[in-house]
Amino acid sequence: MSAPQKKVVVFDYGFGNVRSAERALARAGADVEITRDYDKALNADGLLVPGVGAFASCMKGLREARGDWIVDRRLAGGRPVMGICVGMQILFARGIEHGVESEGLDEWPGSVEPLQAEIVPHMGWNTVDAAAGSQLFAGLDADARFYFVHSYAVHDWSLQTHNPAMEAPKVTWSTHGKPFVAAVENGALWATQFHPEKSGDAGAQLLTNWIGTL
Repeated sequence: MSAPQKKVVVFDYGFGNVRSAERALARAGADVEITRDYDKALNADGLLVPGVGAFASCMKGLREARGDWIVDRRLAGGRPVMGICVGMQILFARGIEHGVESEGLDEWPGSVEPLQAEIVPHMGWNTVDAAAGSQLFAGLDADARFYFVHSYAVHDWSLQTHNPAMEAPKVTWSTHGKPFVAAVENGALWATQFHPEKSGDAGAQLLTNWIGTL
C-alpha cells in the first residue's frame, strides 16, 4: 500500500507565479492546493511561499493575507515552510531597495541588497555551491544548473548556532559578480533564491527532495 500524498499549500497572497509552482509540485508527487486560507495553510504538510517583484510590496501583500502569522506559527511548531525567490528574501530581517529599507519577517538576520555585478538583473541559468550534507540538493550533480531572475540578494550570512545540540543551518551559495546566498536549509525553514519550478529536471529533483522530508 503506497503512502498518502503529502499536502502542500502554495500560499496565494498576490505575488508569485503560483500556477507554475503548483504544476511543478504536483509533478514532484505532492497533493497541491493554491490558497490563502488561514487554516489550510497552517495545517498542510508543507507550505510554499513564492514571491516576485519588490521586497516591500511582497511584505505588504503577505501581511495583508496574514502570511506573516502563518509562517511564524508553522515554524514555532516545527512545520515545514519553503520560500522561493522574493519568498526567500522576505525571510531575512530587511530589504533595501532604491535606498529605502523595509522590514522582513526576520526569521534570519541579514539584509537583501542590490546585486554587485556588471549585469543586473541576474537572469538565466547558474550553478551553485551546495552546502555539505544538503538534503535539498541530494542526488544532484555539482554542475547542476538552476534558473535565476533577481536584482537583489543576501551577500553575507551571519546566523551562527552556538548550541551543539542544534544543527547548524546549511547555506548554499552562487556567484553573480559577488557570491550570494542561493539556498538555505535551517530546521523546518528552507528557501531558494532561484526558481526550482523553472529549473527543469534539477528543479524537479530539488522539489522532490523537499517533499520527501515532509
